[in-house]
Amino acid sequence: MGSTLEISSNVQKQDQKKNENSSLQMSLNKKEGRESESLLSAQEEEDKENVEGGIWDSLQSSFASFTGTGDKGTLSQVDEKETLNIFSLASGHLYERLLRLMMLSVLKNTQSKVKFWFLKNHLSPTFKEFIPYMAEEYGFDFELVQYKWPRWLNQQTEKQRIIWAYKILFLDVLFPLSVKKIIFVDADQIVRADLQELADFDLKGAPYGYTPFCDSRKEMDGFRFWKSGYWASHLAGRKYHISALYVVDLVKFRKIAAGDRLRGQYQSLSQDPNSLSNLDQDLPNNMIHQVAIRSLPQEWLWCETWCSDSELAKAKTIDLCNNPLTKEPKLHAAVRILPEWTVYDNEIKQLQQRVLRKLEEEEDEEDDLNLNKAKDDHEEL
Repeated sequence: MGSTLEISSNVQKQDQKKNENSSLQMSLNKKEGRESESLLSAQEEEDKENVEGGIWDSLQSSFASFTGTGDKGTLSQVDEKETLNIFSLASGHLYERLLRLMMLSVLKNTQSKVKFWFLKNHLSPTFKEFIPYMAEEYGFDFELVQYKWPRWLNQQTEKQRIIWAYKILFLDVLFPLSVKKIIFVDADQIVRADLQELADFDLKGAPYGYTPFCDSRKEMDGFRFWKSGYWASHLAGRKYHISALYVVDLVKFRKIAAGDRLRGQYQSLSQDPNSLSNLDQDLPNNMIHQVAIRSLPQEWLWCETWCSDSELAKAKTIDLCNNPLTKEPKLHAAVRILPEWTVYDNEIKQLQQRVLRKLEEEEDEEDDLNLNKAKDDHEEL
């Protein structure tokens, strides 16, 4: 499992006040002759052309009240347009260890300035204390965000399902309006490509892009539930997409009120405990007719469980998916599949050790100063 870093309270932790969910009321008049058209049509060309300015510009200050509170990391003033924004979340020491390695793999392969966004709610104090030192070492920005679950929205109780819900339900309100695009990367992934390429990928008007599940590992055909029954009928020839990696055009996402649509469908489906088994995945795939998904090229996500060995060489990201056949632990799979994983893991451990030594030295210096001050005070007496 590796060593964990226990950092004493040299870093002050201060929680910001939680945002109260707000509501914004608007009165809109439809044009003559267009009374029967939906205001939220995802296909409306006029919406596509005109929303960029106008009403959204006038609402920016009001909409800001919907966003989650954030704890900022490094103080870089890099323009958001020049920054690659990466969103991820983790809970527990194993996934936080995997998350640090995922971050390092992004930084090793991406030329752009990177800002990581993390869901604050379930991160350990150890992770939150270490991340500023990692940011200083590798030159990235970060921010911890949170958003209070709305009282009206059906609540999840299991931690894993809460995390899944935050992956998809609040994309429109977690981030400030200055963030135009964001890429979600699962903690248990290793990136081998420049993610700027994914940020620049043409989504063809869709609000987000996901990678479809691989079909190439034939021994897993019996586990591909989307190939039959409800899902086969619902998708009607479309692909079922995996939620481990996706890119979101937040401008488009907000234009078509995709967040409201997803939350509304979630509210309906989540009343049934047998629905949304894979919440973060099932919900966007269920809503594919209302909120379009742009399929990313298959090489953007390789997972040994579903993808053939021959496709690994060209993979741009590698996900440590659970395998229902082998049930191999993630750390074993990581070392076996990814030569760079151990290199990255050792690099992070070395940084943790340097940080720990630095903090111990600072603590010793502070003790010496206090001792000398006590001696001086005693001599004066």
